[in-house]
Amino acid sequence: MSRTVVYAIGGNALSSPTGGDIRDSALVLAKVISDVVDLLEAGWRVILTHGNGPQVGHLMSLDKSTSMDEWVAATQGMIGHSLSINLESILRKRSRPESTAVVLTRVEVDENDRGFQFPTKPVGPILSDQQVMSEDWNIAETKQGPRRVVASPLPKRILDLEVIKALVAENAIVICCGGGGIPVIHNTDHYVGVPAVIDKDRLSTLLAIEIEAEALIISTAIDAIRTGFGTSDEVIHSTLSVADAKKYIAEGEFPSGSMGPKVESLIDAVEHVEGIKSLLCQPGDAIKALRGDSGTIITK
Repeated sequence: MSRTVVYAIGGNALSSPTGGDIRDSALVLAKVISDVVDLLEAGWRVILTHGNGPQVGHLMSLDKSTSMDEWVAATQGMIGHSLSINLESILRKRSRPESTAVVLTRVEVDENDRGFQFPTKPVGPILSDQQVMSEDWNIAETKQGPRRVVASPLPKRILDLEVIKALVAENAIVICCGGGGIPVIHNTDHYVGVPAVIDKDRLSTLLAIEIEAEALIISTAIDAIRTGFGTSDEVIHSTLSVADAKKYIAEGEFPSGSMGPKVESLIDAVEHVEGIKSLLCQPGDAIKALRGDSGTIITK
């Protein structure tokens, strides 16, 4: 019986927030595609999720009249199309039987979530000094420099979950939950979009839990989880227990704007799905990471 893996791709991997060389993004995309094909050939069914921080922030800065939830929907389509068309080309060349399906995914959040009061999610490019002084935005200092931050409530429910399950059952490579999903709240008898960007790693974990996936892979620019990052005491962890990971979080090792949500998401998967392989690795290392030869696996 086929195993299912949720493979989460960072938005920065697809478009750098620093506005770097487009060839770098193309190389990362090629590694992601290679990972997907390797997983398929190893007998996995693949669900792809992706971030959208750089893309949605850029679009929001160009057109302030369009609501944030609509821009999240737009980036789902844009990035989903790019992933799909590249994957389909490789699948045809390899004579693989799978096809791709892009699902515009809506996600319910709590309108009283504290994330609306304390924006933490970086979106868009690095800001100039002039932008920091002139724009009426919430701005935070990141490792790359100052970036706009927006509300990032926790995901409660994936409205399109049954559609995703049905497509996976039909042997599709499902590209969904893009940018953390389109955030909506339940208002009396209907749903309405809200201005927020849900963390894609937290939503990927919720998806992995709901479908009882056998593996969750968070793909990022860092090759493994590290403590003491950038210091003489830096340690690379090939495995990390839930207890130790929680201890490091409490000690402030993993910042809320970068590695924190990733580690917390990996922990959640292990705590909610028996036997799941929950790991972080670089694009191109998925199979090696599942074998324990690369990246970091979170263990009980």
